[in-house]
Amino acid sequence: MIAKHVPMRSVGKSDFAGLVKYIVDEQGKTERLGNVQVTNCQAETMQAVIGEVLATQHINTRAESDKTFHLLVSFRPGETPEADTLKAIEDRICAGLGYSDHQRVSAVHHDTDNLHIHIAINKIHPVRNTMHEPFQSYRTLGELCQVLERDYGLERDNHQSKRTIAEGRAADMERHAGIDSLVGWVKRECLDEIRGAQSWAELHQVMRDNGLVLLHRANGFVIEASDGTMAKASTVARDLSKPKLEARLGAFVPSQEQIDRKQARREYGKQPLRSRINTVELYAKYKTEQQTLVATKKADLERLQHWKDSGIEAVKRSNRLRRSSIKVLGQNRANKKLLYAQASKSLRADIQAINREFRIKKGRLSDTHRRRTWADWLKKEALRGNAEALTALRAREAAQGLQGSTVKGEGGAKPGHSPVMDNITKKGTIIYRAGKSAVRDDGDKLQVSREATGEGLVAALRLASERYGNRITVNGTVDFKAQIIRAAVAARLPITFADPELERRRQSLLTNEGTHDRPNQDRGRAGRGAGRAGPGAATGEHTNRRGSSVERGPGRAAAGTGAPGGQRKPNVGRIGRVPPPQSQHRLRRLSELGVVRVAGGGEVLLPRDVPRNLEQQGAKPDNQLRRPLSGPGVAPEAKAAADKYIAEREAKRLKDFDIPKHCRYNGEVGAFSYAGSRNIEGHQLALLKRGGDVLVLPVDPATARRVKRVSIGESVTVNAKGSITTSKGRKGRR
Repeated sequence: MIAKHVPMRSVGKSDFAGLVKYIVDEQGKTERLGNVQVTNCQAETMQAVIGEVLATQHINTRAESDKTFHLLVSFRPGETPEADTLKAIEDRICAGLGYSDHQRVSAVHHDTDNLHIHIAINKIHPVRNTMHEPFQSYRTLGELCQVLERDYGLERDNHQSKRTIAEGRAADMERHAGIDSLVGWVKRECLDEIRGAQSWAELHQVMRDNGLVLLHRANGFVIEASDGTMAKASTVARDLSKPKLEARLGAFVPSQEQIDRKQARREYGKQPLRSRINTVELYAKYKTEQQTLVATKKADLERLQHWKDSGIEAVKRSNRLRRSSIKVLGQNRANKKLLYAQASKSLRADIQAINREFRIKKGRLSDTHRRRTWADWLKKEALRGNAEALTALRAREAAQGLQGSTVKGEGGAKPGHSPVMDNITKKGTIIYRAGKSAVRDDGDKLQVSREATGEGLVAALRLASERYGNRITVNGTVDFKAQIIRAAVAARLPITFADPELERRRQSLLTNEGTHDRPNQDRGRAGRGAGRAGPGAATGEHTNRRGSSVERGPGRAAAGTGAPGGQRKPNVGRIGRVPPPQSQHRLRRLSELGVVRVAGGGEVLLPRDVPRNLEQQGAKPDNQLRRPLSGPGVAPEAKAAADKYIAEREAKRLKDFDIPKHCRYNGEVGAFSYAGSRNIEGHQLALLKRGGDVLVLPVDPATARRVKRVSIGESVTVNAKGSITTSKGRKGRR
C-alpha cells in the first residue's frame, strides 16, 4: 500500500473542480469508476459539491499557495479490499494528515493493475477558513501506511525511501512514460566509473567516454548529455555534489575539450527502458508518428486560425455595410443612434460566437493531435489491435502479471470471437467486459475484476478455455476455488481442472445434479386423453366421465379429459409430444401437491368440499425446473452480431466520436426509449436507450418489422421475457 501526495507545480493550474471531474469521469470504461464518496459537504449533487468547496476556498483571500490537496492511495496488484475497508483507510489517512474536518471527494478506480483511490481535499477549513498544509506529509503518510497495513492485513511496502524528491520524480517519469531518464541512465551505465575517477582529468575523460560533460552552474554541478538534457549531479548520487567532489578531488577544474560523439563508447538518448523483446522498429514508428503529428497539428491550427480571421473579417465587413446603410437611410438622430447601437451589439455577438466556436474546435484539435508518451502510444496501438504493441507492453520490466485469485487454461485454443474489450493497462493487461463484471487477461492468466460474481466467473472460465485450452488451473483462496467449481457446474462448461481434488469435486457435483434431475419415463405419454390436462394433473387425481374422483399414485402422470375449468401444467408442451432430455423427469414431489386434510374420523368429505379443504389451494408452478416456452431464445449467431455491432460502436467512441456507450441487453425490464434498429449480417437488432447508454437487443424479423413503425425517441416497454411493447399496444418478441 502506497499513499502519495500529488502536488500541483503551478499554482495557477490548481483547480478543485477540474480534479473532481477527472476522478469521477468514467471515460467510457465499465471498469474505471468504483465507489464515489463525498465527506463534510452539505450539497447532494456533485456539481453542487464543487460549488460549495469553491465558495469555501474563495473566502480565504490570504493564501497564495495551492488550496487543493490531491492524495493518491494505491494497493498492491491482486489486493481488492472491501468497500468498508477502503472507507476506513481513507478516513484514517485524512485524520492523520489533519484533514478529518475538511471537505473532500474520493473515488475508487479499477482501470489499472493496481486498485487505487483518488482523494481531492479542500485545504481550507470549512469553519475557521484557515489553510492547513501538513509538514513533510510524505513522512506522515509512510507511518500511516505501516500501521494500516498491519491493522488490515495488507501486503507490506517499503515506506522508508532513500530517494530524494528529484530522484523520485525521475523514477515516476520512467514508470509513466517508459523512457530512460538521464538520472536513471547514468546510474545504470556509468555511475561506478564516475565514482572511481581519482582526478578531475579522469572524471572528465569518463564523462566524455559516455557522451556527458560536467558543468558548474550556480552553486553546484550539473551533468549534461549530448542532446542537451541536464540533471543535477547531486540528484544522480549524493557523493557527486560539489562539496563532496571538491573535498575528494580538490578545487574544480573545468574540462577543456568538447564532447566528441564519434569517440564516445555510449551516449544517452531518450530510448525505451529495457525490455524482454526488441522494440527498435516499434520505437522508430513511434518517433515518426510523433513528428508527423506535430507537423499535422501545426497545419491544422493554421487553417483553423485562417477560418477564424476570415469569419471575423466577414462580420466586420457586413457591419460596415450595415452602418453605411443606416447613415444613408436613417431619419433622425435618435433613430440613427438606436440603429448604430443595435449594429454594434450584433457585431460583438457575432465575434463572440466565432471565438467560442474557435476555442471548441481548437480543443478538439489538441485532443486529436495530442502527443503521447511511449507507453501511452503502445497502449493506443494495442487497443487498435496491434499485437506487437501488446507484446511490448507485456515485456516491460514493470509488467509482472496478475496476482491473487487467477484462472489459467492449458491446451489448444478454440476459434471464436472475443468479448468486448474495455481497456488495456500499461502493463499489457486486457480488461474484457462480462455483463456487470469484467475479466482481466495478462496473456497467461485471467482474473475476475472486483467482486467474483457467478457471471464473471463463468465468463473467465469460458474465455480461458477458448483462448488457452480447456484444462484449467485455479490459483487462489479456498473460497475462490469453491466458487469456480460451482460456476463450472452451473454452466456445464466442457472443461477439466488440473488439480485432481478440484476435478473430483466437480464430477461429484455433476453426478449429484444428475440424480436430482432423474428422468421420468412416462412424461412423453402424459397426454393420451381427449385434450388438455385437467385439474387432476396437478393433484394426482383423475376425473372420470361420471364426475367422481379416482386417485392416482404420485409416480404416474394423469391424462386429462378436458373438463370445464381444467388447467394444464405450466410450461408443458403439446399433448403427446416428448420433451427434450433436459426437461424430462421433472414431476413435482408429493409434498408439493394439494392434499385434503380430514381432522376427525366422524367428518364426511363430499366432492364439492374438496377445493375448500385443500391445505395448498392448487399446485404452485415449478417454472425453475421446466424448459421456458417464451420463444426459441437468442441464437448464438445473433449474439455474435450484437457483439460485433457493439465493438464497432465502442471503437469509434474511443476515437472521440460523439457516440453514446453501447452494451448488450442484460435482461432489464421496464420502460426504454426506442433508438432505432440495425441489420448486422442478416440478424435484426433493436436499440433501446436508457439514460446515456444504448442497449442492443437481438430480435426476430417479425419484431423488427413492428418496431420499424415506432418513432425514434418513443417510449417502449420490455418485460422479463424480452417482449417489446410500444405505447400503441404493438408487441414483439426477441
